[in-house]
Amino acid sequence: MTASDPELTKELNATLQARKDLGPEYESELIDSFLDKAAQRLDSEVERRVRRELAQQQTAGARVATHGGPAQRPRPDGILDPGRRRLGLAVVSMAFAIPLSAIGAVNAHLPGLLVTWAGIVGVNVAHSLGSSLQERRAQAADERRHADF
Repeated sequence: MTASDPELTKELNATLQARKDLGPEYESELIDSFLDKAAQRLDSEVERRVRRELAQQQTAGARVATHGGPAQRPRPDGILDPGRRRLGLAVVSMAFAIPLSAIGAVNAHLPGLLVTWAGIVGVNVAHSLGSSLQERRAQAADERRHADF
């Protein structure tokens, strides 16, 4: 799905035309219908990109393992590595962004949409800062351990 997705543009034009034909009393239903279609397109695009990214990671991991490099091993504590956590949060954020945006826009118009996206961005920024802090602490602990030997 690109910024100028012709299928989605056609759908938006059809929705706008239907709104003109039917009048403002059907506006919320038309908006919900369009947002559902946009969400389906976005979900399929996110799914496609995640599959592609996972395939690339698996290919890169296999390439490293066959060339004698260190293979990626799962952590013994069962915690996902930071890159996977970030990817997971990004996917979940995008999945929830569509219905939350629709709810915010329909109920409170532009201010509702802005508050919704401010919350989504805030959660992602907080998670990113927390992950960065965790990574720096882990690196410092590793450096202290190696300095002791």
